Amino acid sequence: MKRTPLAAAMALGMSLAAAANANEGMWMPTQLPALAKTLKEAGFKGDPSTLADVTAPPLSAVVRVGGGTGAFVSGVGLLLTNHHVAYGVIQYNASKEHDTINDGFIAQGRDDERAANPDYRVLVTVGFDKVTDEVLKEARGKTGRAYYDAVENARKRIVADCEAEGGVRCSVANMYYGSDFYRIRQLELTDIRLVYAPPRAIGNYGDEIDNFMWPRHTGDFTLLRAYVGKDGKPAPYSKDNVPYHPPAHLKISLDGPREGDYAMLAGYPGTTYRLRTAAEFANQIDAVLPRRVEVFQQLIDVIEAQGKGNADARTRYASQLQSLKNNRKRAAGELEGLLRSDAKAQRAQDEQAMLAATDARYKADIDALSASLAAERDAGAGDFLVTLMSSQTQLLRSAMLLERLRIESAKPDAARESGYQQRDQALIEGVLKQVQRRYDPAVEKALLTALLTRYQQLPDARRDARYDALFGRTPEQLRKALDTLYAATRLGDEAQRLSRFEAARKGGALEADPLLAAAATLVAAQLDAERESKEREGEQLRLRPSYMQALFAWRASQGRAVYPDANSTLRISYGRVEALHPRDAVSYSPVTTVAGIVEKNTNTVPFDAPRPLLDAIAKGDFGSTADPVLKTQTVNFLTNLDTTGGNSGSPVLNARGELIGLNFDSNWESVSASWWFDPRYKRAVHVDMRYLRWLLAKVYPAPALLDEMGLPRE
Repeated sequence: MKRTPLAAAMALGMSLAAAANANEGMWMPTQLPALAKTLKEAGFKGDPSTLADVTAPPLSAVVRVGGGTGAFVSGVGLLLTNHHVAYGVIQYNASKEHDTINDGFIAQGRDDERAANPDYRVLVTVGFDKVTDEVLKEARGKTGRAYYDAVENARKRIVADCEAEGGVRCSVANMYYGSDFYRIRQLELTDIRLVYAPPRAIGNYGDEIDNFMWPRHTGDFTLLRAYVGKDGKPAPYSKDNVPYHPPAHLKISLDGPREGDYAMLAGYPGTTYRLRTAAEFANQIDAVLPRRVEVFQQLIDVIEAQGKGNADARTRYASQLQSLKNNRKRAAGELEGLLRSDAKAQRAQDEQAMLAATDARYKADIDALSASLAAERDAGAGDFLVTLMSSQTQLLRSAMLLERLRIESAKPDAARESGYQQRDQALIEGVLKQVQRRYDPAVEKALLTALLTRYQQLPDARRDARYDALFGRTPEQLRKALDTLYAATRLGDEAQRLSRFEAARKGGALEADPLLAAAATLVAAQLDAERESKEREGEQLRLRPSYMQALFAWRASQGRAVYPDANSTLRISYGRVEALHPRDAVSYSPVTTVAGIVEKNTNTVPFDAPRPLLDAIAKGDFGSTADPVLKTQTVNFLTNLDTTGGNSGSPVLNARGELIGLNFDSNWESVSASWWFDPRYKRAVHVDMRYLRWLLAKVYPAPALLDEMGLPRE
């Protein structure tokens, strides 16, 4: 079917968006010039046209860091991100001799900066180009798996051509669910080092009790440094490498935020679902989120139980446990928020009105899309458990990676599955190398026991018989199977994993191992599931643009914001510093101070503020970082900026484009914003840069870093 361009609907929607919710929107930089008038009215004092180019300042200072965002804050590769975004790096460097988690870390010069885990990456965006016609050229006229393959093959060709020059990591981003595609070029920096991490009781003050809550009093930041080879190009870790010179770095403001001030955030939000169908909203609320809450909680309980009396296991699983707790709480908050906003009913009503106003030529595609989504929902419970079996394990994940790499490496590189091409082998090797610091056999078996027990309880039609053959159908059969596998495997030894990696990357036979034999069965099941999934995905890629046409025309007619769902590409949000009034008779100020640290302190985890911090607060020497109105040291602040997961570590800028904050959380009432934007509740939580400055100046001093960032030592 020939579709009319989205451009007209988008232009109308953008011109009217300010009248709806001015702070709603995770905007593509290329959309910002069209919002120039709105940005100026909101308080932005710069030139909006400068925000359109991701390769020019200030956006060229904003980068992907691990699973979140960060920004360069000096000309020699100093990089600011969240403590929790860099937590894997901090945990990787923890040992019995140096407890970098609890004690923090301050490098005593460049030579003392500690290498990150081998698979940790920083990606600097250096290109963003529309390639829709190139991606869809061979797909037109096809359906199902043929449509999927045509799009995927085009994407691989574009990526391969893009990466031919070397030193860059390229990807093709899907915008508006198959309507538009963009090629993204990024420098892939692989030598990343830990420079400064506050103690856990600052970087994660309050832990899960305060997670997604306001007021907050958390110094959730870490400083890293990116290195490159002497030729200035990305290179693996080497003592001979030199600091990376970024294309731009942000200036940290000496002034702090005040209520009502303009604020803007740039980052790489992960995934939002605001453009999904009403049926997808209903499934998320009725099935997906309750399932996530239950399963994540069970895995948390397993790790915590296994860690009792085993300090080594607690350290090895600290990062994974924190991630699970965050995901569990996020799922619970998302469910509560969607119910509070009555999102299911509102989305259903909105869609019904949209369909009534939609051109009849889109009806067949929209009906077919609904059927494909229904089939996807049926497979959801099993797919979720299978995914967790690999993502929440270390040894089994390694075995499955090796087996899948072996299979894919026997094909020409262009025909290999994404994630297993030659460009991906360094990342796979990095995963295999870090297992020793993140693995305990008793913990892994306990995690698998929990997940496989749930899998055994699925209806017959939702289970793959190969799992039954491998792990049995009873608790006793499962216990024996896991004990046998983990007692006999040799993959717990790094040399054993890496020797098989060398064979797998060449497509050769792997030296026999019981866990690899099990992985061969699981990967075969995985491949069959992928074939079914790709058939559905191909149809959805083909059909969703019709739904998008109808949805955007409908929203534009209402003057509602028109922007693509987040997909880990660079986005900009703008708004202001704003208080929160979440419930009747409940109001929260938008700024917290160190008084709250003392008020919460119990000397017991997670409110065990370090003695140097408490002493510094009691002394009251806040120097140039004291708020001129409050006459004390600020800690965190709130804005109404539109954010989601992946925005962790995003820089928050003032009207002049100066760094005033570091995004790290959302309030409980707005966790559901990935699906439903409710301006009454949507707030983002940030570290005030004045708190960072004070910690580096007065509490855990790092005067050389302050000098490097052009900041006063007082």
